[in-house]
Amino acid sequence: MANVVNLRLARKRRDRADKAKAASAARAKHGTTKAGKLAQQADEARLQSIVDGAKLERDD
Repeated sequence: MANVVNLRLARKRRDRADKAKAASAARAKHGTTKAGKLAQQADEARLQSIVDGAKLERDD
């Protein structure tokens, strides 16, 4: 015999999962501190300078 599914509860469960997914994305986007953002920018700048220093031809 098939299981009976309460559509109202299934819809609520789906909506909660969607909200949790959106909240997780928002935390990842907006949740970093100023110090964290500055550290990330410094790392990106350091990596870019390493890549630029390893180029065979210079853009002078």
